Amino acid sequence: MKRKKYDLEDRLIDFGVLMIELSESIDKRREAGRHLSNQLVRSGTSPGIHYGEAQAAESRKDFIHKLKVILKELRETRGNLKMTERAKLQSSSKPLIEAISECSELIAIFVKSIQTAERNGRERKPTNRATEKQKNR
Repeated sequence: MKRKKYDLEDRLIDFGVLMIELSESIDKRREAGRHLSNQLVRSGTSPGIHYGEAQAAESRKDFIHKLKVILKELRETRGNLKMTERAKLQSSSKPLIEAISECSELIAIFVKSIQTAERNGRERKPTNRATEKQKNR
């Protein structure tokens, strides 16, 4: 999967499109194939949609919450991809393995983003309290 280095939104959209394409190639003659195919579309397209919501968050707490929703959906997608691959619901495992790798990279990005946002929020709070105390004097 070709990706732009810093455009995370495009990367998430491309990932969602990949999940749609993978879903189309899954063997749907089996109940598990139909189920996992539908799950892949839902959980795999969700991060790209939620990323826009995170960018418009109303507060740092809201931003972190929305990033955690994206992370949850990515983890769910990775689980669905692994099950699809292990159950041999697709004729070739190569696209699934590549998708699992991309999903794992996205998970790592969001884990770090959440940690950074939480750390920045903690570091700023004491400064704000000190400023408030000075104003109240």
